[in-house]
Amino acid sequence: MTPTPPAIGFKEWSLVCDSLAQGTQSIILRKGGIHEGRGGFEWRHREFFLFPTWFHTQAEKLREVPEGVTVFPPEEERTSVEIQGFATLEQVWKVTDWEKVAAIAPLHLWSEEVVKERFIYDEESCLHIALVRAYRLPQVWSFPYTRSYGGCRSWVTLPEEGLALLCEAVPALSDAVWQATADRLRALLD
Repeated sequence: MTPTPPAIGFKEWSLVCDSLAQGTQSIILRKGGIHEGRGGFEWRHREFFLFPTWFHTQAEKLREVPEGVTVFPPEEERTSVEIQGFATLEQVWKVTDWEKVAAIAPLHLWSEEVVKERFIYDEESCLHIALVRAYRLPQVWSFPYTRSYGGCRSWVTLPEEGLALLCEAVPALSDAVWQATADRLRALLD
């Protein structure tokens, strides 16, 4: 895997990034951030690092909490970024039918309350559901946190040296297990 610069980070809850990198989830649900613009959220990149975001009540908003969860410091106290995963965007659906959104609950760890909140966030009830293939980096990539990574935006540009780690990244799921997950999701949403 050899993406070309720039190195792009997709901001997502830390526990979701962990779940993707560990292979317990292969989808991302997105409504969009405040700074997404008039058109709302878009999947602008097909390959991206999983940039973990923190907030102290994150674990309370999940149906199940991954093992080893720690207390997160306030985002404004953050001094570094630790990235352990990378993902490729495989397919996207813009789902406006709540029944379809509810049907995919076994494939993610968000609570129903959080998913509903995202689904009915504004005048258009919908969610962008992305099927991703996640990869674990050979080591945690750590670099200083800067203010440019803050705010309610989905995409951030990262230092390019992280791209070198992708040569040794390994899939979070075997091909067969990932394909079975993808087929299950497609059966529910297509």
